[in-house]
Amino acid sequence: MGQLTLSGVTKKFGPVDVIQGVDLAVADGEFCVFVGPSGCGKSTLLKLIAGLESATAGRLTLDGRDITNLPPAKREIAMVFQSYALYPHLTVRDNMGLALRQAGRPKAEVRAATDRAAAMLSLDTLLDRRPAELSGGQRQRVAIGRAIVRRPKLFLFDEPLSNLDAALRVNTRIEIAKLHRELGATMIYVTHDQVEAMTLADRIVVLRAGKVEQIGAPMELYNDPANTFVAGFIGSPRMNFLKSAALGMSSHTAGVRPEQLQFVEGPGAIRSTVSHVERLGGETLVYLHTADHGLLTARLFGEHDFAVGSERGITFAPDRVFHFDEAGHRLR
Repeated sequence: MGQLTLSGVTKKFGPVDVIQGVDLAVADGEFCVFVGPSGCGKSTLLKLIAGLESATAGRLTLDGRDITNLPPAKREIAMVFQSYALYPHLTVRDNMGLALRQAGRPKAEVRAATDRAAAMLSLDTLLDRRPAELSGGQRQRVAIGRAIVRRPKLFLFDEPLSNLDAALRVNTRIEIAKLHRELGATMIYVTHDQVEAMTLADRIVVLRAGKVEQIGAPMELYNDPANTFVAGFIGSPRMNFLKSAALGMSSHTAGVRPEQLQFVEGPGAIRSTVSHVERLGGETLVYLHTADHGLLTARLFGEHDFAVGSERGITFAPDRVFHFDEAGHRLR
């Protein structure tokens, strides 16, 4: 079991409201991702759940038990940090089994739990090494293994992949997803990378300035954003925002995904100038300057050749446009 509920949770640092009345229910076995820009409060919210920070107001429960004022060790929660937080003088085995040994568990139980976790994470051959002898990806797996050994009700991940290179991030992301399927455990994962959020989450919590902007499944947020902030944050490259008045539309802002822009010539086309081209092999990103709408991005699949400085006409299908009012709220 690992059902977490936050009710009106707030956090102040002096006069600053860092977390502003968050209500959230995370289901047992769910993979929930907190995402948002730097300073939005996602890591602070994770620390409130872990007990590393105390809530100014509100209530947190885990499987119906009030954990609001419990110390971290009493919450049945394990946290995986960005910095790994491994003891350099201990072996992999000793790092992973430390919490159980400190709890006075029998040696045979500690060894069996460590061996199980090591097998799940392909660390079997590394158990006698120390952290300095491991790669960044291996150290992160040891940190995850240490959490698994504790058999918590809830796993917390605080940007665990940010110290890894691009290839390792992809591999470790796959391993975390696989681990979630195998354990069936409740996991909360913090990241500023919306690609990680989209590929890992059952549900995403989008945060801005300490408030929840929207909660939903990845494709729900992509296809049905509540406002311009969510629409611009979820999706890579980000959504294009155009001035509706220049297009003869009644809304204040029109949103169009980069893959929906089409190159055409003739009446009605938006005139643009190619300012930059990114050829990525499987796709091509074309950055276009327009007089009325500023810089727009077009995403084309496959290889395409555009001359910087050339003029192009662009358009989009009306039924693929998102409409927003002056405050940025979605019009439906």
